[in-house]
Amino acid sequence: MISVEEFTNQLAAEFEDVEPNTIFPDTNYRDIKNWSSMYALIIIAFIDANFDVQLNAENLKSTQTVRDLYNVVCEKMK
Repeated sequence: MISVEEFTNQLAAEFEDVEPNTIFPDTNYRDIKNWSSMYALIIIAFIDANFDVQLNAENLKSTQTVRDLYNVVCEKMK
């Protein structure tokens, strides 16, 4: 598995209208400027495509930060 920092950088690159250097592992991803359900779909698709892990709405509800997402992905990869 990649580091949480690399995960954060790759995820940040998925958001077209967000400056990559403004998202960090401890960033609450729901606080991203212009947050919408589209971002949630981008996160789910990014994780599925890059890590072959399927997240559901409950997984997203139980997380707040990018690090939380990373930890869920790591757990599901075991």
